[in-house]
Amino acid sequence: MSLRAAIMSRIARYLTSSERLAAARAKAERRRVAKGEAHLVEYFHDTSDPYSYLVSQILVEFARRYDVDLKIHLVAPPPDWAAPEREQLAAWSRLDSHRLAEKAGLNFQDPGITPPAEEIEQAEAELLDALKTGAFVQQAARIGGTLWGRGLSGNDKPLREDVAAGKVDGSARREALGHYLGATFHYAGEWYWGLDRLHYLEARLRALGAVKPGCPETPIFVPPVCPASDVSNRVPEGTELQYYLSFRSPYTYIVAERVKALAESYGARLRLRFVLPMVMRGLPVPRMKGMYITKDTAREARRLGVPFGKIADPVGEPVERGYSLLPWAISEGKGFEFCLSFMRNVWSEGVDAGSAKGMEVIVKEAGLNWKQASNIMGNDDWRAEAEANRAEMSELGLWGVPSFRVGNVYTWGQDRLWVIEDELKRLARGNKS
Repeated sequence: MSLRAAIMSRIARYLTSSERLAAARAKAERRRVAKGEAHLVEYFHDTSDPYSYLVSQILVEFARRYDVDLKIHLVAPPPDWAAPEREQLAAWSRLDSHRLAEKAGLNFQDPGITPPAEEIEQAEAELLDALKTGAFVQQAARIGGTLWGRGLSGNDKPLREDVAAGKVDGSARREALGHYLGATFHYAGEWYWGLDRLHYLEARLRALGAVKPGCPETPIFVPPVCPASDVSNRVPEGTELQYYLSFRSPYTYIVAERVKALAESYGARLRLRFVLPMVMRGLPVPRMKGMYITKDTAREARRLGVPFGKIADPVGEPVERGYSLLPWAISEGKGFEFCLSFMRNVWSEGVDAGSAKGMEVIVKEAGLNWKQASNIMGNDDWRAEAEANRAEMSELGLWGVPSFRVGNVYTWGQDRLWVIEDELKRLARGNKS
């Protein structure tokens, strides 16, 4: 490992450590108490974003539970570097929000199209007026419901200057704090995106005693556990769980063992579909995005009990060396073991997959023969398969990993593994009958 890589690995280990997190939280709390300030939670709302509409539906309950100063900002959609496939992202967000709403007991029906700009502008004007009168929490869900229900008529008036200015200020504040998406909460140095990360914010506020009388112990939304503990039926023979993965994706790593357990629980065949990392396909991953992803992965890894944080970034040649061995590992019946060994070593052990010594560790831990591997490694035979996997993802409207598919049901993100389990349950019930 080069000196630079060793230094970066040490920095990553520090940034993702529970010790650093605890120290930063303690410092922030001492500062707040010393200044006599309230617990300030900032929420960033993108009117055109369906995830923001879902969050608007729980704001009343959030305000009822927690003793915080909730400061709300209207923001613009994420910049181009954060949404390189903007049309696909918009379509996917609607489908995903529809599924999430059903799971969380909220309201959202995908209208099949993002509301027109003039209707969004009208809703933004109403939201800003509610914000100015202190009624945003009470009115946001109604306004969002009307917008997404296509009940707004729009108007021919130009965008109000105060709305435009408010979005500029809100977006600048979001960027200054280090984020780029809507539906996000910020509290004392940490970010919490949408319903999926809200439970972390709730746990932190409860630990600080920032609760109101009668605050329930159960979070507003609890992420489903996958696989479920009550699996009793098997899916029809030949059912495949397609796992689209990238060795450079930390989310791919922390979901890997759950995907394997899910397939085994229902008797599905796990099929590994590797693709080149986004940055190696020319899609940008700027520092702000990379930093949030790394910290968020560390948070999820701690919750899931997955080792993470001593990182040797495998971008470039290390990924290519790994992919050159993956088809062989699959043919040897050790495909998943090789994937897990590669990702565990680069994401939690700081092993340099760009070196022969590092790859030897990875190969042997997967139960494979290093001498054979060293003779195979470095070929380009895998590239056509990786591109075919990417093309198939694109046809499904997906571009990021980890993604999953069972039959005609597909989803993106380790947070949505429950979508696949729901489909496996459906298939298993039908198989039983």
